[in-house]
Amino acid sequence: MGRLGLAFRCFFAVLGGNPVPEEALPEPDPVPALPPPEPEKHVKSDAERFGPAIQVLSLLQQEGRLLDFLMEDIEAYDDDQIGAAVRNIHRDCRKVLQEHLGLEAVLDQEEESSVTVEQGFDPSRIRLMGNVTGEPPFSGVLRHHGWRASNVKIAEIPEGHDATVIAPAEVELP
Repeated sequence: MGRLGLAFRCFFAVLGGNPVPEEALPEPDPVPALPPPEPEKHVKSDAERFGPAIQVLSLLQQEGRLLDFLMEDIEAYDDDQIGAAVRNIHRDCRKVLQEHLGLEAVLDQEEESSVTVEQGFDPSRIRLMGNVTGEPPFSGVLRHHGWRASNVKIAEIPEGHDATVIAPAEVELP
């Protein structure tokens, strides 16, 4: 009874209010497996992204009042007055950098000395300037020895602390 018989069975099944025979139904398309859901990506807040940098600024402000100095309009002051203020700010901010970042030169040679930059150099440590063509090794003059943090000592930001605050407002009570 081939296709014609199946057609009659379907016709009379529908006419009688019965379901269509299973062999008349099309084969279901295999449902492709859905890829596993990607884990939710945590979008870092500004406080999370910049917290350590803001902490360093906070230390420079706390110990050396660097931001107070930089944000003040110093045009009205004499050079002698500025020089006296800068000496203390310099001393205190330098102390912060030494204690919390352990700054050291990227290259140990003296500035203005001849240096050779070998093949495989790290471009995050050495920036080539001038007529840069060809392949290393390159010979040139050290214009700046660079800086790197060798020993970072920055405290964890306490839970609930607004890490965007560099220095809190100070209110003296009577």
